[in-house]
Amino acid sequence: MKNADIEKLIQQYPLVKQLIDLQETRWFNPNTTSVAQALPHVGLSAQDVHDAHARLARFAPFLAQAFPETAVSHGIIESEVVPIPAMQRRIGPAVTGELWLKKDSHLPISGSIKARGGIYEVLTHAEKLAIAAGLLSEQDDYGKLLSPTFARFFGQYSIAVGSTGNLGLSIGIISARLGFNVTVHMSADARAWKKAKLRSHGVKVVEYAEDYGVAVEQGRLAAANDANCFFIDDENSRTLFLGYAVAGQRLKDQFTRLGKVVDRAHPLFVYLPCGVGGGPGGVAFGLKLAFGDDVHCIFAEPTHSPCMLLGVYTGLHDGIAVQDLGIDNLTAADGLAVGRASGFVGRAMERLLDGFYTVDDRTLYSLLSWLAQEEGIQLEPSALAGMAGPQQICTDTTYHRLHGFSNSQLTQATHLVWATGGGMVPADEMAQYLATAR
Repeated sequence: MKNADIEKLIQQYPLVKQLIDLQETRWFNPNTTSVAQALPHVGLSAQDVHDAHARLARFAPFLAQAFPETAVSHGIIESEVVPIPAMQRRIGPAVTGELWLKKDSHLPISGSIKARGGIYEVLTHAEKLAIAAGLLSEQDDYGKLLSPTFARFFGQYSIAVGSTGNLGLSIGIISARLGFNVTVHMSADARAWKKAKLRSHGVKVVEYAEDYGVAVEQGRLAAANDANCFFIDDENSRTLFLGYAVAGQRLKDQFTRLGKVVDRAHPLFVYLPCGVGGGPGGVAFGLKLAFGDDVHCIFAEPTHSPCMLLGVYTGLHDGIAVQDLGIDNLTAADGLAVGRASGFVGRAMERLLDGFYTVDDRTLYSLLSWLAQEEGIQLEPSALAGMAGPQQICTDTTYHRLHGFSNSQLTQATHLVWATGGGMVPADEMAQYLATAR
């Protein structure tokens, strides 16, 4: 993008200057509407999410046997939700209401939020192939997928994906367990331990010196030359999106068991770290279906990778990348190091998202250190992006006026930080994170 074009963009959208200057920036969406008004624009329905629940239930017997860590939950991949009062006190008195953490960072099998969408998409593909071949019906016990017959069958097919790390982990591990030949195209910022873990599962890892966008494009091109290869497209996949969306009703069920109320008088604010947008977009969609207009979803991005804020704020969506503005897309939050947002998610969800903010790497490391000290919970840097949100929401009176929030509502609110990864980080790697924070 030429300098003159950038200046013109700044004149029309002044916050772009703050993004270029790598300032921590927030923008609250003036175009949010009710769930009823917004749903027709998403292109997916509550029935689609219901079908995703049903498919995951069918696969539960297989998962419980294939991954013993899921046996305690009978093959359902889910994370706990916990209060973090010590962290709330550390952040300061500005955060009213209650602060909670959704620990998708510790989901079984692959230890990140990607265990939702990535595993779901592979299972959907496997089911489709097996049913078409006459090897499986929806009435079967899916534990039969562990038989050598299915390993040989799936061995005829390949799966490919481009990833910064966590999506590749989830897709690689589940695909290899089913018997697929799987290749993960990894960007330069992917962690070495994630590549090593994939290889230990028999996954082929192709490394690139460039960023996420290049890894995805190269993966897509490689898959296009193989008729038996299925490419999982994190930028545009509605199947991935639905796998994440299942989280909404599950969270509602958890809150019901805990006796937590979410209604107009007790609003729920959810803070979701955002890379390309599929994970947070799908979760936000599921939350809106589960809680309606009483849940408010905010996306968090690194100052060096604000692709979704940039795309939705300007209305250009995937028509603009942070690199077009001279932003380098280099961040310690490797899972969020994405230069161009998903056009599907941006357009589908722009009427359902309350706002966006960016957070500096230094802030991420401070929050990482605080959470480890105060709550004994260790996360990777990208997973702390949401932790910066509650203070911003609680102190922004313009946002309060925009939605008509009263002091009473804010003091009775629940703030839920969605922790997206860190449960499988090796001890020496985590020690380095904590040392960097110090």
